[in-house]
Amino acid sequence: MIERYTLPEMGRVWSDAHKYELWCQVETLVVEAHAEAGTIPPEVVEPVRKAPPPTPEAVHTIEAVTQHDVIAFLSAWADNTEPREAARYVHFGMTSSDLLDTALALQLVEATDILLAKADTLVATLRDHALAHRATLRVGRTHGIHGEPDVWGHRVADFAFAMARSRDRLRRAREAVGVMAISGAVGTYSNIDPAVELHVARKFGLKSADVSTQVVMRDGISEWVSALAITATVCEAVALEVRHGQRTEVRELWEPFGKGQKGSSAMPHKKNPIISERLAGMARIVRGQIVPVLEGIPLWHERDISHSSTERIALPDASIALDYMLNLTNRLMSGLVVDEARMTANLESTGGLIYTSTVLLELVEAGMSRDDEAYPLVQKAAMETWETGVPFRETLRKHAAEAGLALDEARLDEVCRPERFVKRLDGVFDRLAMLA
Repeated sequence: MIERYTLPEMGRVWSDAHKYELWCQVETLVVEAHAEAGTIPPEVVEPVRKAPPPTPEAVHTIEAVTQHDVIAFLSAWADNTEPREAARYVHFGMTSSDLLDTALALQLVEATDILLAKADTLVATLRDHALAHRATLRVGRTHGIHGEPDVWGHRVADFAFAMARSRDRLRRAREAVGVMAISGAVGTYSNIDPAVELHVARKFGLKSADVSTQVVMRDGISEWVSALAITATVCEAVALEVRHGQRTEVRELWEPFGKGQKGSSAMPHKKNPIISERLAGMARIVRGQIVPVLEGIPLWHERDISHSSTERIALPDASIALDYMLNLTNRLMSGLVVDEARMTANLESTGGLIYTSTVLLELVEAGMSRDDEAYPLVQKAAMETWETGVPFRETLRKHAAEAGLALDEARLDEVCRPERFVKRLDGVFDRLAMLA
């Protein structure tokens, strides 16, 4: 991921320097386990433990010759070991994937913990915003067209629960990727005791793979990327609502717009929804990693490395992008401007057409058949309002009179109130208040 969208904490997780730190930790624990079992001389443990991780530059210099990243790392680390002879027992009985997959599991868990913390924050932000607007009336829209009255808090409550479910998926996915293996070439433990694997797993708080064939099966990592993609898409759903609400014709919502911010190089009046549009674009990046990572599940026999190049890009990019998105969505909702007066104006802008559904039901209850009488009458009145701008109650009276129907005006006054449509939402907001 480019630096523009990389936040420091997540960027460090995927840095080469941190990767080599983790590789050193894994190899050191293996050396300790071997020494405790009497497989290697105990005096080599302390020199290995004290050897500082190699720099990325040192590893890359050697890799340019060896064309093998693990061998380059082991050589560069051996150069930092005093005495160097102690390094001969590093990687004893292991194969490259033992190191790579175990360290990758640690990186994935670290990355997930960062994402979970930010998802928690966003859930709270969405929850609190929705509760603050539980009585903010607005028009509900279906297909982009005005439907019935709603409250803004109801819309945001849906996002809050969706983000909470996404967070919970991430928690489950954390378990799916917290899986390691140290089982040697083709995974048969031919030159390494399974007790070494268990020792390393316990020390790191990871789970040993039920079976590994030199590599850990990629179904867990695929589940993790899918969980990230769903979370990113929920962020995009929030962004899409704001983008619509900030359109000039709507003008109900406004992204935070800072002092000195510019909306357009050519048109000084512009306040564009750039945060929301950025979120929409970045969601594509996260979703785009699903198929390439899924295709790492089928490998040739016990192992090939066709998954390796994909994961070097897909896993950091997916988590770095989502980390940025969660941070940005929280900023968007924390600073969102809600124009309640404009919401009211839009609610009333169709001359009462938002009440056609309840009028239809009233006519049915008054004894009219739904399909043959009530629906055609209400639709004719509504279409006339659409075409002429005459308020719906007036066109309704006209068409009712033509049909010989006397309207109960007092009853229509009662049912054609926006508050009536949202009076049963208390249960939604009670559940929302308990959302943690």
